[in-house]
Amino acid sequence: MTLATGIGSHPGEDDAAYAEAVRVVLGELPDLPYLPEVPGRGAAASMTGRAVAVTDDLAFDLQPAGWRLTDAAGRDQRRARSQLAQDLDRLEEQAQGYEGAFKTQLAGPWTLAATVERPRGDRVLADHGARRELAQALAEAVRRHLDDLRRRLPGVDRWVVQVDEPALGAVLAGRVPTASGFGKHRSVEPPAASEALRWVLEAISDAGAEPWVHCCAPGVPLDLLHGAGARGLAVDPATLGPADHDALAGALEAGVAVALGVVPTLTPVDDVTDRVLRWLEMVGLEPSEALVVSPGCGLAGASPEWATRALTVARTAAGRLG
Repeated sequence: MTLATGIGSHPGEDDAAYAEAVRVVLGELPDLPYLPEVPGRGAAASMTGRAVAVTDDLAFDLQPAGWRLTDAAGRDQRRARSQLAQDLDRLEEQAQGYEGAFKTQLAGPWTLAATVERPRGDRVLADHGARRELAQALAEAVRRHLDDLRRRLPGVDRWVVQVDEPALGAVLAGRVPTASGFGKHRSVEPPAASEALRWVLEAISDAGAEPWVHCCAPGVPLDLLHGAGARGLAVDPATLGPADHDALAGALEAGVAVALGVVPTLTPVDDVTDRVLRWLEMVGLEPSEALVVSPGCGLAGASPEWATRALTVARTAAGRLG
C-alpha cells in the first residue's frame, strides 16, 4: 500500500490554527499523520524553536539575529517548551484512540548549526566543538521526545522521525553566510557531515523509530543521507539532478522509504498520480510499499484551503497508486 503524508508545517498565526492543523492532519492522512508545526505563531513555534524546546542538555535564548546558545535557559526557551507541551496536549486530545503509524519532525544537526549562534556570536557552524556538542545534545533530545509521544499516543505501532535538513546543501557547499554578511563559512566535508547526522539517526533507530531525512533544497547528496543511516528520504524531485534520480531510485529499490514531494506547496494541481507514474517510468520502477506521496515541502506559506487540499490530493494519489 502506498502511503501519503505531509512534511510538517501549516499556515496560521495562533493556537486556533494549530488545533485546526491537527484536525486536518488526522482527518486527511489516516495512514501516516504527523505532529504539525505552525511557525507563523513566532520563533518558539519555528523549526529551530521546536528543536530548542526538546533539547534539555543545552540552554538557548532568543536574540534579534535568532536563537543563541547561552549559559542558562532564557525566557524564550521556556516559552518554546511550554508551547510544545500545549501542542502535544492538543494532539493527545484529538488523537485519542488512534492506532497505526505516526510521524514527528525535528530540525537536523547541520541546519541547527547553520542557524543557531554561539554565545559570543556567529554561527555554531564556525566551531567544531560547539557543533559536535549540539548534534549530540539533539540525539539525546530525540529519545526524550519519542518517550513523551509514546506516552501520549500508546496506540502507535510504527514511529517515524523526520530530520529536517534544509541547510545541509549550503553547509556542504560553503554557502552559509557569516554574521557580518561579508563572507561565507567554510564548507563541511562529507565525512564530517555524515558523522554528526549519523549520531542523530542512530539515536532514532535505537529508540525504535524509523529515521527519515527531509531536504527540499538542491545540492544534498542522497548517498550521504542513506549512508548516515536514513531509512527514509523525503525530497522534491524537481530539485534533483540526473544522478540524484538514479540514487533515489536505488534507495527505493533497496526498500528505503521515499516520500516523493510531487504535490505543490502553493499552486493547486490534481495530476499528482500522473506525476508519480512518470517519475517511476523514468527510473524504471513500479509503485511499491516503500513509496510515499507528499507535498514538496512544508505548507506554512499556503492558504489554509490549499494546505488541506494538498493533503487530500496526496492521499487520493496514494490510494490510486496502491
